[in-house]
Amino acid sequence: MATLLFKPGTVEGEFSKGTSLMEAAQDFDIEIESLCGGKGLCGRCKVIIEEGKEHIKSLTESEEYLLSGEEIEKNYRLSCMAKVGEEGFVQVRVPSESLRKGQIVLTEGREVKFEKNPSVKKYHLKIPRPTLKDTTADYERVKKHLKQRYKVNCHDIDYLVQKELPNLLRRKKGETKENWDVTVTLWDEKEIISVDPGMNENMFGLAVDVGTTTLAGYLMDLRTGETRAVSSSLNPQLEFGEDLMTRISYVIEKEDGRRKMQKKVIDEVNEIIDDLREEAGIDRDEIYETVLVGNTAMHHFFLGIDPAYLPRSPFIPARQASIKSKARELGVNINPSGSVYWLPVNGGWIGADNVAVMLATRIYDSPENSLVIDIGTNGEVAFGNEEKAYATSAAAGPALEGAQIKYGMRAQKGSIEKIKIDPESLEPTYRTIGDEPPVGICGSGIIDATAEMLKSGIIEKNGRFNEDKRKKNNRVRKSEDDLLEYVIAWSNECSIDTDITMTQRDIREIQKAKGAIQAAARVLMQKWGTEKIDQVLLAGAFGNYIDKESAMIIGLYPECDLEKVKSIGNAAGTGAKLSIMSKEKKKEAEKIPELVEFFEIAGTEEFRKNYMETMYLPHKNPELYPWVEKLIFY
Repeated sequence: MATLLFKPGTVEGEFSKGTSLMEAAQDFDIEIESLCGGKGLCGRCKVIIEEGKEHIKSLTESEEYLLSGEEIEKNYRLSCMAKVGEEGFVQVRVPSESLRKGQIVLTEGREVKFEKNPSVKKYHLKIPRPTLKDTTADYERVKKHLKQRYKVNCHDIDYLVQKELPNLLRRKKGETKENWDVTVTLWDEKEIISVDPGMNENMFGLAVDVGTTTLAGYLMDLRTGETRAVSSSLNPQLEFGEDLMTRISYVIEKEDGRRKMQKKVIDEVNEIIDDLREEAGIDRDEIYETVLVGNTAMHHFFLGIDPAYLPRSPFIPARQASIKSKARELGVNINPSGSVYWLPVNGGWIGADNVAVMLATRIYDSPENSLVIDIGTNGEVAFGNEEKAYATSAAAGPALEGAQIKYGMRAQKGSIEKIKIDPESLEPTYRTIGDEPPVGICGSGIIDATAEMLKSGIIEKNGRFNEDKRKKNNRVRKSEDDLLEYVIAWSNECSIDTDITMTQRDIREIQKAKGAIQAAARVLMQKWGTEKIDQVLLAGAFGNYIDKESAMIIGLYPECDLEKVKSIGNAAGTGAKLSIMSKEKKKEAEKIPELVEFFEIAGTEEFRKNYMETMYLPHKNPELYPWVEKLIFY
């Protein structure tokens, strides 16, 4: 008997002679990856013998074939082949890349478990050289040995790889007189997209959330499921307009507008790729796939598709299904033979980002009535459960993100992010990002300010300022353009040479934005036939920072138990990461347009009626917000 101790986790036990390390690991529920079923063919079940290698039987022929000389020197073994020999103590470390594909956990404000099974896979081969007796062509020779060694039926090879295949196979690294030593990279086990000399296991993927305002990129290690680097930036298309309609008008009206709009966003994605590569210390050719999500307009802009018909009734996109292109065709700076893959759009303005959010939340597979709100310029709303689910979009505009607000700004140092107002004295207390002197108000502060002004009676339910407050307190005053406003910070407190205020016009913009989102939610709930909400999920980076009580007070969503309101972070980014790490999740995403029915509310009487009522703070009907009504100071 030998004592085996496995790390990480530090579990140990006694095992008899002839027990493989994989069998021992399974006794501890350590699931080591093995594509070949423990037959010593795939080389995926590597472990490291940290102590007691003399108590393990000698290297097998399979291990000598599949392990590099450097790995053998570092005491790597294949756990399916390495077996207990003599009695003694053995310490074994299981590297993260050897853990089975199950139970990778991504945390983006919400845990999501999934099976790791990316579309990109690598296979190490030692291929006999051709001879006068064996004149099989290079491509067919690689295909033959992929099938023989790994039972993989490859059907195609990328054109660029085919052009250079003779040279790629005949590089010197790891070669012997008898064999070519190469690592072959396949897409979906069908197409060869790279051939590298020797053993090369590095493979990465890129998940990108292409938002109207911001872009977020995640560099994923396709072997381990780990997020190796994250980068974000403002969408440079903002120079063509903050809202989608303005950008579409630019594309239609300007010569070469479509190409310019496409180039802007692809160039920025390439900047993000450079940042991620630099942080992770990898080469662009090691990134084999990019999965992108975004609303339907961003989908069309990125792919160079004419968006002219999107804003015209009946709001039909050019394509609903997912679309895969070669990176070189779009100018995306990953491996040129790699793929650029957009998840499907649902319909109308409901794009691949909403499909990704649905993939991350899976409300269509839950018994609970879930309301999902992705807060942004193009507010996307979904409601339903395992019985049926609906999704729609509402043109909320950028006010909730700080645009169209007099002192509104994006979240940065000095922006006011949290506000409280004393209902008696009307004196505010606030917190800024970085504890710097105030320079403006970001989205979370704008929602807080509106809620606090309502609670303290500075504004009324219809959004109008209360004239009586102006007579009693100098913080409520008329501005130079004759609009009532509330002073949050006097100029001597600020880094800017003026008072920071919330004006009557600002409140109107907030009413329109939150009214559109609440109205969309109520239309979907009415279509479903229920007023019951079991949970509210706030998606998007903005949803992570807003105060959920303030958001409910102003009527961003229907009243419910605050404990049922959860921020789930960038769920669109999470959905993109799931898709790049799992072929099964890609397939599930393809079905979401059927599982979550798109319902167009633009121009409908149902939306118009609800919108007229949801413009009030929080709603025209006080019976719908009994808890909020108790908080308002009249």
